[in-house]
Amino acid sequence: MKREHNIQFPEIPLWLVWGIVCYFVSFKLGSYPILDNNEGLYAEIPREMLRSGDWHQWIIPHLNGLPYMEKPPLLYWLTAVFFAVFGESEWVARLVPVSSGIGCVGLILWFTKSIGREYAGRLAAIVFISSLGVTAMSRILMFDMLLTVLLTAAVMSGYLFCVRKQRKLLYVCMAMLALALLAKGFVALILFFAVMGSYLALSSSTLKNFLSRLYECLHWKGLLVFFLIATPWHIAAMLVEPIFPWFYFINEHILRFLGKREPHDYYAGAWWYYLPRALLFLFPWSFFLPVLALARTNIARHRDIHLFLCIAWLIPMVFFSVSSAKANYYLVIVMPFVAIQLAIMLEDAKFGGQWGLVIPGVLLSILFFALTWWFLNGKNEALNGLFIKGIFTRYFAEILLITSILVTFFSFRIRKLGVLLYVLVPMMSLPAMLQVIDVRQNYISTKAVAAWLRTDFPQSEVVLYRVFEHQSSLPFYLKSPVRIVDSRSSDLFWGNKLQKNNIVLSDMQFQNLLDKQKIALMVLKEDLPDFRQKKYFSEFKLTRESGNTLIFTN
Repeated sequence: MKREHNIQFPEIPLWLVWGIVCYFVSFKLGSYPILDNNEGLYAEIPREMLRSGDWHQWIIPHLNGLPYMEKPPLLYWLTAVFFAVFGESEWVARLVPVSSGIGCVGLILWFTKSIGREYAGRLAAIVFISSLGVTAMSRILMFDMLLTVLLTAAVMSGYLFCVRKQRKLLYVCMAMLALALLAKGFVALILFFAVMGSYLALSSSTLKNFLSRLYECLHWKGLLVFFLIATPWHIAAMLVEPIFPWFYFINEHILRFLGKREPHDYYAGAWWYYLPRALLFLFPWSFFLPVLALARTNIARHRDIHLFLCIAWLIPMVFFSVSSAKANYYLVIVMPFVAIQLAIMLEDAKFGGQWGLVIPGVLLSILFFALTWWFLNGKNEALNGLFIKGIFTRYFAEILLITSILVTFFSFRIRKLGVLLYVLVPMMSLPAMLQVIDVRQNYISTKAVAAWLRTDFPQSEVVLYRVFEHQSSLPFYLKSPVRIVDSRSSDLFWGNKLQKNNIVLSDMQFQNLLDKQKIALMVLKEDLPDFRQKKYFSEFKLTRESGNTLIFTN
C-alpha cells in the first residue's frame, strides 16, 4: 500500500538515523572515568575474570577477590572479551551497553519494517536512542541495556512468529530469551511469558484458539534451542558452588521481589514510583504526549499492533511497580516499545497538525526558562561548583532555552522538517551532562585518587574503611583487589561469608596489619565520626582529601 504523504513527517534517511545513533553512543565515551557503585563493580568483575587464569571464575564470578553470584555472567563474559581484544579502559568497558543500544535501534528498524511502518520506525529509532534514560544507560556498564536488547529481540520475534508462523522466528525467539536469561536472570522469563501470554490471551478469538497458538509457541524444537543455551552455565554453577541454587534462585529472585532478600540493599517505593520517572526517562519526547491527547489517533485501524506494543511496555511497568525492589534504570527495558508506539501514533495523528508540533517546543521553553532562573538565583553549593569549570556547563540551561525556542519557531515555519528538529534538544544536552560528570568526577569515581596513590605512596597498601560500593572503581584503577576494614558492604556480604579470606578485615586483623605495613586508608566523610572512635585512629594522619573521601596514612 502506498504511504499517504504527510508533509509534517519527513522520510528520514537511514544514514541520518545511524549518524544520530553514533553521536549519542560514542560522543566522548571514554572521556569520563569508571563510576563508583554499579559501574565500578561490573568493570572489576570481568577484569578479575580475565586476569585470574582460573576457569572457575568464569563460572562463579569474583568481585574484589570474593565470590559474587548475584547476577548471571553474560555481561562479564562479553566485557572480558572486549578487554582481551582492546585493553582495559573506560570506553572498552562500555562497549557492551553501547553495542546493546545500537542493537536495539537495529531491532526497531527491522520490526517496524516487518509490520509495514518503516518510516515511523526511523523516527522511533531516533526517539529511543536520544531519550535521556536510554542515552545514559547506553553509556554506563550495567546489565539493563544488554537485557533490553535480548529481551526485545525475543518479544519482537515471538510476536512475528505468532503472526507469520515462520519456524525460524521461533528459534530466534528462544535463543534470544535464553541469552536474556544469562544476561539478568529469571526476570527475563517472567517478563517474556507475561507479555506474550497476555498478548495471546487478548488477541485470541476463543479459548481453543488461545491454547492452539500457545502450543505452537512451545514447540519442542524451540524449547530445545532455549535449554541448550540456558542450562550449561546453571548446571556448572551448581557443581562449582553448592549454595548456588538457594542463593541464586531463592535469595536473588524470589526474596528480592518480595523485599526480603538479604542483605536489603535496594530501594522501595510506592506503586506510582515509575510514573514520573518514565516521563523523565523519555525526555524530551515525553513532551509530545499532550499532542496525542489533543489529536485524533485511529488506534482501531491497527488494533493488533497497538495491543501488542501496549502490552509489551505496560506489563513490565506493572511488574516493576508491584515488586518491592525498585530502581530507575529498570525502565530502559520498556523504551523500545514505547518509542515505536509513540512514533506510530504521532504519524497516524499527523502530529496534531501544524500547531501540534509547536506544543512540545513551548513546553520545553517554559521548562528551560524555569531551569535558567533557578540556576541564576538558586543558592546551592553543588550548582556553584558547576559554575567554576566550563562555559557550556555554566550556561547550559540558557543554551537549551535558546535551542528550544529556535526548534519551536522552525518546526512551525519549516513543516517539512517537523518533529526531526526536536532531536537538537538532547543533542545539546549530552555535552552538558558530560561536563557535569567531569566537574564532579572526584565525587563519583576514584580514578584521580588511584593515580595519586600509585605516584606518591607506591609502597603503601590501600585499604577501604567500611563501605566498598562508594569506592568500587578503585580495584579497577589499582588493578588489584583492595582490603576493607570493618566492612559494611552489601555486595561483598555473601562472598565474605562463603570464603575464608584476607580481604574483609576485622579491627583486630587491621591492627595487626598496621603494625607491619604502610597503609593508605580511605575513609568517607560520613564515616569520619565512627573512625575517630577506633583505637587505631591515633596512628593515622590526614594526608589528602578528594571529593567525599579522606585519605589517611600511618
